[in-house]
Amino acid sequence: MKIWILVFIGGGIGSLCRYLVSKWITGTVISVFPYGTFLVNVTGCFLIGFFVFYFTEGRFGAASLPWRLFLVTGICGGYTTFSSFSLENIQLITSNQVFTFLAYTFASLALGFLATYSGILVARTF
Repeated sequence: MKIWILVFIGGGIGSLCRYLVSKWITGTVISVFPYGTFLVNVTGCFLIGFFVFYFTEGRFGAASLPWRLFLVTGICGGYTTFSSFSLENIQLITSNQVFTFLAYTFASLALGFLATYSGILVARTF
C-alpha cells in the first residue's frame, strides 16, 4: 500500500509540473510549434535517465526502490510518459535488441497516431 501512495503522490506532482511548465511556455513563446510539450518531453527524458542511474540498487540497496518508484514511475510518469518510452528504447538498444527497438518505436508511433485519429473519429459520431 505504501508503494501505491508514493506512485500516486509522485504522479500528481509530475502532472502538476507538466501543466505548469506547458502553461508557462505557452504564455511566454508564441509559435505554432508545441514548445511546452517539447520541453516537458525533453526534460522528462533527462530526469528519468538521471533518476534511474542515480537510484540504482548497487548504490543504495533495497532503499532505492521506494525512491525509484516515487521519482521514476510517479513524478516522471505523471510529467511525461515519453520519458518512459525513451528509457525503454535505450534499454533495448543497450541490450542489443535492435529489432525489438525498431518494432516498438515504429509500432508505438504508427499505432499511437492511428489510435488518436480513431478516437477523434469515434468522438465525432456522438
